[in-house]
Amino acid sequence: MGKRKNLKEVEEEEFPEIDINEEFDEGDIESEDEATGDEKEYKDVDDQVEDLDTEVDSQASDIYEDFEEKRVRVLRRKQLPEIDPVYDSDTSDEELHNTVGNIPMEWYNDYPHIGYDVNGNKIMRPAQGDDLDKFLSTMDDKNAWRSVYDKLEGKNIVLNKEELEMLKRIQQHQFPETMYDPYEPTVEWFSGNTEVMPLSGAHEPKRRFIPSKLEASKIMKIAKAIRAGLIVPGKKKTADKPKFYDIWSNTGEENTLKNHIPAPKLKLPEHNESYNPPSEYLLTKGEEKEWEEMDPEDRPHNFLPKKHSTLRHVGAYKRFIQERFERCLDLYLCPRTIKQKLDIDPESLIPKLPSPKDLKPFPTKLSITYKGHSAKVRSFSLDPTGQWIVSCGDDKTVRIWEIATGRNLKTVKVDEIPMAAAWSPSKSVSLIAVATGEKVILLNPGLASQEVTETTEQVIATAWENVKNTGAVKWEKPTAAEISNGHSIHIVLPKAVTSIAWHRRGDYFATVSPDANSAAVQIHQISKGSTQNPFKKSKGLVQKVIFHPTKPFLFVATQRSVKVYNLVKQELVKKLMPGCKWISSIDIHPAGDNLIIGTYDKRIHWFDMDLSAKPYKTLRYHKEAVRQVAYHKRYPLFASSSDDGSVLLFHGMVYNDLMQNPLIVPLKTLSAHERVESLGALDCQWHPIQPWIFSSGADNTIKMFV
Repeated sequence: MGKRKNLKEVEEEEFPEIDINEEFDEGDIESEDEATGDEKEYKDVDDQVEDLDTEVDSQASDIYEDFEEKRVRVLRRKQLPEIDPVYDSDTSDEELHNTVGNIPMEWYNDYPHIGYDVNGNKIMRPAQGDDLDKFLSTMDDKNAWRSVYDKLEGKNIVLNKEELEMLKRIQQHQFPETMYDPYEPTVEWFSGNTEVMPLSGAHEPKRRFIPSKLEASKIMKIAKAIRAGLIVPGKKKTADKPKFYDIWSNTGEENTLKNHIPAPKLKLPEHNESYNPPSEYLLTKGEEKEWEEMDPEDRPHNFLPKKHSTLRHVGAYKRFIQERFERCLDLYLCPRTIKQKLDIDPESLIPKLPSPKDLKPFPTKLSITYKGHSAKVRSFSLDPTGQWIVSCGDDKTVRIWEIATGRNLKTVKVDEIPMAAAWSPSKSVSLIAVATGEKVILLNPGLASQEVTETTEQVIATAWENVKNTGAVKWEKPTAAEISNGHSIHIVLPKAVTSIAWHRRGDYFATVSPDANSAAVQIHQISKGSTQNPFKKSKGLVQKVIFHPTKPFLFVATQRSVKVYNLVKQELVKKLMPGCKWISSIDIHPAGDNLIIGTYDKRIHWFDMDLSAKPYKTLRYHKEAVRQVAYHKRYPLFASSSDDGSVLLFHGMVYNDLMQNPLIVPLKTLSAHERVESLGALDCQWHPIQPWIFSSGADNTIKMFV
């Protein structure tokens, strides 16, 4: 740009000043007559010039003010650019619904408001109708099909034509903008024209200056092959002639195929294929007719045996070429593969178990049958000395038998069907606990020695001195008639009792009432005449309980698990999961480290307490539900009784070495009882001293096997 001119310079260019004192040449001056004549004209011109000067001065001053004002305005815009407000898009007076910012509106789903305004007041959520209101508003609104609900603002936004077109293009997997050309070069300094000497600022790659290790290894391989003579430089390659091999030959000289499988050999001819077969191989006319009427696939042979006097009389076989062609097709089309067969002796996979003959003694035959009950014998128990046995049946009787002779010594009648009977394991006290309905009866059989009988009576007297009926369980004295029949103590519980388990010392025994919920397990102490409920809550339907033989542990078996509780510390020690549907019985090994569980789903689970909370071994030998399982106290034996009427005997050896697993061997199956109303052997117990097994069943009998 050139230098800006001021107003004075502009005036001088348009109206130059006239100097009247300027000297003129003589040629320029006219004569006096002409000068006097023109004097008036000059005066008029001077007047016009003065008028023009005043007019120009006024216009120039106006132009100068406008010019200066514009110049100052331009300078101000350069320093502080002026903001041109667009009043059409001003939404300062509009009330915003969302004042919390661009955050997930799901945070306010549980609140009636959707944010806060400038003053800190809650902005309540706009009213929203139900589905019917939304449907009606959709039917009334013509723009409903092109509306989109904005969760951030909480209102519907109507899309314009351009936005709808953009959505349509996105759905068709096209670019949103119609004017966008993906093939147009976006970088201006690159073009599609190939230059002779292209300019690039990229550096030379490093790989052009570093030798390649891969190429070096390939070159070394080729060099080694040349040294070994495998590759001859400069030798021309000659086309190899095709070689044909006999793929079915057994020589293997020219056969280079891998996994070669020889073709199966042809079947050797039989007697009926001879030119002079015996007469018994020839067919009669009727058999020949039947052979011709049969389908070719059903015929036993594809030829008819014929007899010729000499070999030269034998004609040519008509189907020779056809059979050879079919054999070639079979060899060509039949896929054959080599199967890697492991040469393993099946007997080596079976664990080596000792012979049952080497594991004697164990019961093998029936010795005595105890008959006297007129209904099912559900439970029985043996005296710790091994002389007597007590049983309870559905005929509402409790019977005491002599084991050696099978004689019924005593019969006690009860009011309800007895569900369980258990003899005290203590040899110094002779007591029998019988569960009948909601009552537990302690019987004094009176069969022990005088010393044991006196101790028993003294324990009963001490119990009555200390009885305090404070809870739901009540200790009651029997009547005189019941005392004469052997009744000593009556313990009344809230619900029916199904099983009884004695502690090893004989002072405690536990009862199970499955329907009592939290009071399902009750522990009774005879010396103090008290009852305590060890569990405030019962998770699951309790089936059986048993005391640990040496530790203060209580095993509680529910339908699907067994929980081990420490009664001293009052805590849960372990929970065993057999993975069954319903547990029926439980017993613990005399050493206390192993446990067996019988289930109604025909299985027996052996648990190693030191190994895992899952079964060490599961035995599936019974065909029906398992009713009872029992360990022998001295011998490595255990047994199970089932509704199939059988009693299974097993050898279960537990070693003192913790690194050696228990040895379990099936010994014998005893067909003990007959099935009556889908019930078989209901209970089984071992003799406390001898390797004898006792069982009771639904056929009203008790049997002893020796």
